[in-house]
Amino acid sequence: MESLSKLEKSLIDDNKIVAGVDEVGRGSLIGPVVTCAFLIDKHFNTFVKDSKALTEKKRNAIFLELISSNTNFSLGLSSHKEIDKLNILNATKLAMLRAVNNLKIKPNILLIDGNQKINSDISQICITKGDNICKSIAAASIIAKVVRDFIVKQISHAYPYYSLDKNKGYATKHHKKSIATYGLSPVHRKTFKV
Repeated sequence: MESLSKLEKSLIDDNKIVAGVDEVGRGSLIGPVVTCAFLIDKHFNTFVKDSKALTEKKRNAIFLELISSNTNFSLGLSSHKEIDKLNILNATKLAMLRAVNNLKIKPNILLIDGNQKINSDISQICITKGDNICKSIAAASIIAKVVRDFIVKQISHAYPYYSLDKNKGYATKHHKKSIATYGLSPVHRKTFKV
């Protein structure tokens, strides 16, 4: 993604403070869902795209560039226990709200990846596949992905037999076989079907 989307440019030209919001880890069987809210301005020029479309090496390099050149972002998490209690959709929306509320500067408008608004008084536009369209959402997806992968790698050290460092907690054949053999770890989401 070489330049701001038409929507982002139009909002910024209208003097709106724009934050892209995205999540990572909804489909995982383990650990938290991680979200990021990322403020963008007309001077933003980092190359970004959907975090899933990047290699880990490229994603990590962009992550370092993003966090060193932009301090206007924040994270939100919902734990595996909150996911089990609230369900994954509501826990994700709560994590997104936390990320938005953690921003030092309050945005005028949120560009949210997907089709679900969050419980905020800030104006919102939901954009399906927004991480392929808006640089603010793509940047948020990269930061959330790198942070969540780091968390899962730490969990993997405690529970090495699930190969979480490779599958990131998703329902691969090996992960499901490991659950059948060893049972669920304390950080697995108990309400997710395996």
